[in-house]
Amino acid sequence: MDQNKQKQKKRKKLNLLFLTVLPANPEESWQVFSSAQDSEGRCVCTVVAPQQSMCSRDARTKQLRQLLEKVQNMTQSIQVLDQRTQRDLQYVEKMEVQLRGLETKFRQVEENHKQNIAKQYKAIKAKMEELRPLIPVLEEYKADAQLVLKFKEEVQNLTSVLSELQEEMGAYDYEELHNRVSNLEERLRACMQKLACGKLTGISEPITIKTSGSRFGSWMTDPLAPEGDTRVWYMDGYHNNRFVREYKSMHDFMTSDNFTSHRLPHPWSGTGQVVYNGSIYFNKFQSHVIIKFDFRTSSISKSRQLESAGFNNAYHYAWGGHSDIDLMVDEGGLWAVYATNQNAGNIVISKLNPNTLQIIKSWTTNHPKRSAGESFMICGTLYVTNGYSGGTKVYYAYSTNSSTYEYIDIAFQNKYSHISMLDYNPRDRALYAWNNGHQVLYNVTLFHVIRSEEL
Repeated sequence: MDQNKQKQKKRKKLNLLFLTVLPANPEESWQVFSSAQDSEGRCVCTVVAPQQSMCSRDARTKQLRQLLEKVQNMTQSIQVLDQRTQRDLQYVEKMEVQLRGLETKFRQVEENHKQNIAKQYKAIKAKMEELRPLIPVLEEYKADAQLVLKFKEEVQNLTSVLSELQEEMGAYDYEELHNRVSNLEERLRACMQKLACGKLTGISEPITIKTSGSRFGSWMTDPLAPEGDTRVWYMDGYHNNRFVREYKSMHDFMTSDNFTSHRLPHPWSGTGQVVYNGSIYFNKFQSHVIIKFDFRTSSISKSRQLESAGFNNAYHYAWGGHSDIDLMVDEGGLWAVYATNQNAGNIVISKLNPNTLQIIKSWTTNHPKRSAGESFMICGTLYVTNGYSGGTKVYYAYSTNSSTYEYIDIAFQNKYSHISMLDYNPRDRALYAWNNGHQVLYNVTLFHVIRSEEL
């Protein structure tokens, strides 16, 4: 009787544990990918995949052991997420103290303004106005940190219960247990996917990689390249050139002139090329044709006209250079940014199928393309700079997720005074730029908020 009561208690405990887990029907071929950064900024990744077969002999024991291993792997992912969240939380809490201190100083200045110099008063007031919008953001971030801790505790409890079940077989139906563990895995995957994207809040100072080529050009790496493939692709000029250089690694690109040359079947137009999953996508010179050229076969695998798109300097960026059609990649895939007569020369954003080059969906904006310095996509949002020379900033953002735009103010250091190419690489989480014959990198800061309904 005592043993039966203990088994019933364990069943109740497990039932309570899974009250917050939503039902789902995951496929057997699922995989969980998670990514975060450690304290030194390095990427930490975890992959969990089920075994494709199970031994019939002593099946229940092995199945429960596999479930335990899956949850332990999820625990490691949660620990990485928790470390990152706690580190960020410490940063924002420190910033919050500074904000509160500034607010106190501001009140003191207002109360004793006659005893303070006018210049000091204005400086403090300006700083306070700049930082005041961050206060509600900090409050929301602290709440999200608590949510991650709760999620971590739930996985730890699940690990403990599974360990007990492994010792006492037959305490719970395996199929139901498997489904609930899969549900938890799905929630973890959604959480990690949210960490991969966010809103642009800052751009670092430029890092000059190399000085070479003419005033205009483009360079890039493949965001879908296999692990260990760090090839760099280099294209000098914006027209009447067909040759693409391939460097074996970033180190080779920085330190040597050893490269392989690929000859394209047509010259390109502008600097809006992109390498994606082993192919280069470019705008054929003096046309609105987009070409997909496969480096593996050295042949065109697809070409298609981008209907209504302006070309041949009809709707270029402010710097010119036949930059009518700008191809780019973000976390969501392949995009084309251009302008049309129908949209009065304002920017049009189109999501493209990378295999067929067909337009999946388009968005029309109210921003004149000729007034834009350059633009780039991050997490489905197009960010536009206010110029290409001198003082530059990112000042316009259009979200394709909500079909809305806003004016922003993100500092962007234009070190060499002429930007002719600016593209985001989602794998590196960095901006690649061609700045007056200099190949430059910028790190970006993305802010994201994980809400309970997203877990």
